Amino acid sequence: MMLEESKDKLEAQANDSLEQEQAVIGEDNEAFHEHFRVKVDPKQELLRIDKYLLDRIRKSRSKIQAAAKAGCVLVNGKAVKSNYKVRPNDEIVIVLPKPPLEGKLKAEPMDLDIVYEDDDLMIVNKPAGLVVHPGVGNYTGTLVQGLMHHFQQLPIRKNSIEAEMRPGLVHRIDKDTTGLLVIAKSETAMTHLAKQFFDHTVKRRYVALVWGDVEGDQGTITGHIGRHLRYRQIQDVYPDGDMGKHAITHYKVLERFGYVTLIECRLETGRTHQIRVHFKYKNHPLFADAKYGGDTIRKGTIYTKYKQFVDNCFKLISRQSLHAQTLGFVHPTTGEEMEFNCPLPEDMEAVVEKWRKYTKR
Repeated sequence: MMLEESKDKLEAQANDSLEQEQAVIGEDNEAFHEHFRVKVDPKQELLRIDKYLLDRIRKSRSKIQAAAKAGCVLVNGKAVKSNYKVRPNDEIVIVLPKPPLEGKLKAEPMDLDIVYEDDDLMIVNKPAGLVVHPGVGNYTGTLVQGLMHHFQQLPIRKNSIEAEMRPGLVHRIDKDTTGLLVIAKSETAMTHLAKQFFDHTVKRRYVALVWGDVEGDQGTITGHIGRHLRYRQIQDVYPDGDMGKHAITHYKVLERFGYVTLIECRLETGRTHQIRVHFKYKNHPLFADAKYGGDTIRKGTIYTKYKQFVDNCFKLISRQSLHAQTLGFVHPTTGEEMEFNCPLPEDMEAVVEKWRKYTKR
């Protein structure tokens, strides 16, 4: 028997532990998944796969069964149930949600903008400035603590995430990015959603305001993304693919304002700061994005009135102009295709409207 965790996933986890923006972990959804591969010994006797994997990947039987129920246990490329009997030379792949944080976190009361909630999951519209996940320097005041408090107010069900006192995070967005997040409330839901993110089948659309007049009404940006060689708290694009991880961003223009452009982005991958670094690479940094050079005038005239206008825009929004507007996935229990949308937050809407009026003048 040979057991190996995918090299790529191990490297991704190692990198993700370091991807911190002022102690805030960025958006790389692979950080929430564990990927195991098992090659069955040629002399292996027939045995239920949940029992077979129990000792080999050191996970509980309930977690393995939940993974199988969610279609996350594959044998020779096909999903199997937990009662499948392993056979000699089988190739087993299993995708699991990453284990929760070590140590105890305290629940904290927090006003959550809950867009949707049922027994299996909830959708939250995250405001700017709220850290999703505890990290160095941010052990309190994060969305995780707010979710823990919310779950404490709910009836505890068997096999529930709240029973273990941890929210089921399967993805995240940056501290100063607003928009939609899905949180699992059961082990089965968490495993099922984690698999959808792992397979890149989740629909995610963002709205961004970027500097410059973007070429073409739609397009695709492709380029490996990895940590910047000199400035370790930001990311960079490596177009030759010699470093970083493969990343693809599709975009289309929603509205043009001459000096800035309102765009919609659709992600195929979920790398740390993906939209921000991809558009920086194309010389269209996000408006007001201090980390990637969008907090200074990048396009426009030399006139004093224009400079004052841009400064007034910066006063309206003190963060990158990026909003996770659309989130779609398959419901882990009902199998229903679900899609959620939320409008632009007030600060971003105000800036867009200001540019709209300026362009008309």
